[in-house]
Amino acid sequence: MDGWTGRILRVDLTRGEYSVEDLDPELAAKFLGGRGLAAKFLFDEVDPKIDPLSPENKLLFSTGPLCGSGALASGRFEVVTKSPLTGAITDSSGGGYFGSALKYAGYDLIILEGKSPNPVYLLIQDDEVEIKSAQHLWGKSIPDAESIIKSEAGDKWTGREIHLASIGPAGENLVRFASIMHLDHAAARSGVGAVMGSKNLKAVAVRGTRGVTLADGETFKKLNLSYITAIRESPDLQKLYDSRTTYGTCSSISLAQRTGMIAHRNFQEGSFEPMMDGEKLIRREFWTKDHSCFSCPLQERKIGRVTDPDFKSEGGGPEWETVGLLGANCGVSNFAAILKANYLCNELGIDTMDAGITIGCAMELYEKGFLPEKDAGYKLNFGNDKALVELVEKIAFRQDFGDTLAEGGYRLAEKYGHPELFMGVKKQGFAGWHPQGNLHYGLAYATSNRGACHCKSIAFWAKSRFDVEGQAVEVKGSQDHVAALSSCGCCWYIYGRFYGLWKEKMMPLLLAAATGVDYNEENLELAGERAYNLERLFNLRAGFTKADDTLPKRILEVPLLKDDAEGKLPRLDVLLPEYYQLRGWDKNGVPTPEKLDQLGLTEEGMICGIPALEKVTR
Repeated sequence: MDGWTGRILRVDLTRGEYSVEDLDPELAAKFLGGRGLAAKFLFDEVDPKIDPLSPENKLLFSTGPLCGSGALASGRFEVVTKSPLTGAITDSSGGGYFGSALKYAGYDLIILEGKSPNPVYLLIQDDEVEIKSAQHLWGKSIPDAESIIKSEAGDKWTGREIHLASIGPAGENLVRFASIMHLDHAAARSGVGAVMGSKNLKAVAVRGTRGVTLADGETFKKLNLSYITAIRESPDLQKLYDSRTTYGTCSSISLAQRTGMIAHRNFQEGSFEPMMDGEKLIRREFWTKDHSCFSCPLQERKIGRVTDPDFKSEGGGPEWETVGLLGANCGVSNFAAILKANYLCNELGIDTMDAGITIGCAMELYEKGFLPEKDAGYKLNFGNDKALVELVEKIAFRQDFGDTLAEGGYRLAEKYGHPELFMGVKKQGFAGWHPQGNLHYGLAYATSNRGACHCKSIAFWAKSRFDVEGQAVEVKGSQDHVAALSSCGCCWYIYGRFYGLWKEKMMPLLLAAATGVDYNEENLELAGERAYNLERLFNLRAGFTKADDTLPKRILEVPLLKDDAEGKLPRLDVLLPEYYQLRGWDKNGVPTPEKLDQLGLTEEGMICGIPALEKVTR
């Protein structure tokens, strides 16, 4: 196969065995890879009603046909499973070099099954696959464990670097929002690290030498160069490119502050003045080095160091969402503390976003008198930077109040009798963008298959963010667009933000040149829509309904009293019915037989109790 490797690695951790299977070319062409292909395997092989932390759950690492190809920003990998945080299907995306290494080793997909009786790690070196003891690694931080694994792997293949996807103590201790880390890149959301920990799997280490074969390498190269040229020659795109390269994702900090979209005090407010120009302060005071993911010229990844003796630390990041949620959302303006908390999350394997959501929720519970100080162990008021840092570590090890926080914000708020103070959807916390500041984010959060998420759709800001007309169209279209990109193995930010290049058909042509399959703009977008609907079907079988496509009552009913979003509400009452109609779903959010027939998902729909189209028309 061209583009794809045509091989699947299936690992039975219970038995300590593995096998290599052929990937069906028709299945690959239909679901692409990455997010879509892994969702198909999860749908077929996992009962949606199982306990996500049981051996019956499966954990899939998946690449796409463009991953490792040399296409612009084509190093992404997806981790797909049933989430222990939400109970829904999830795909958590990671950058860096792990995805391309997996592809070069000769695998499109790893399917991890069962549970090892003892801690292990998986070592893959092309056709050599070993399940090795990780007893000596259990309890260690991610950097320490990775250093040991690299030493044990040795230099058998000199010049071929080994790349790892690992969990820290948070994953081992089944923190419901534990991440999987690769360098300072995180497949962070929905607790994928906890599923990995539940299987007693410390790491997946990969070293590959095979490269990727392309159907039409010459055309592929020309198209890829034209993509890069188009970015360089567009003043608007270059401005965006330069900002991202200079400030990384933190380039969004002052934008969110200016537009009243920065989460402050558990989303009670939409601005936090100390965050204004925060990206410039962080770059000037803390960052020491820039780097980039595989085949990406942006260098938006940042390495930093904190010299403040109270928060001394160093590592990767932070990203904008981290600053927004561990910072402004918790009322913390001390950037040294925010960076320290971020570095701890990376080392211990915690999603910074749900950490910030959970701690911010705890702070509001405390300030309103619902959470006793004796339970928290702190005067847990907004702005308590030392408590923020200490609680991150306690979460990872489930120590003291950290054990309660490790269950996530929804379960925390429910325990103290006020679930309405949890700011999220389907038990997953919001991103840092306040949904009252942009109708797109409100609808996108509410309808995201994996729970509240900012990176499963893209707010293009092509229209007024408070304009109801056209918002549902934009959300639906961008969700399908991102699903397709995540299935190809490409960065949703690069190809998503530079959306016009997709419309010029460069992306479908690039995919066709890589695979030899006749992709075009229409069938590629359809592949994204297919993936989105398949995830919806999984969730319906898991027990999710229309009632889960919503936002917290405060967000729906209580407008902000100041800031740029003053007086604005998400308008789900208008947007959600329109969204369902555009998606070809009925009024209860269930895909219709007609839509499933169009997407080639009739059999999957029948498993969910949705009749085949021919039975309906008779």
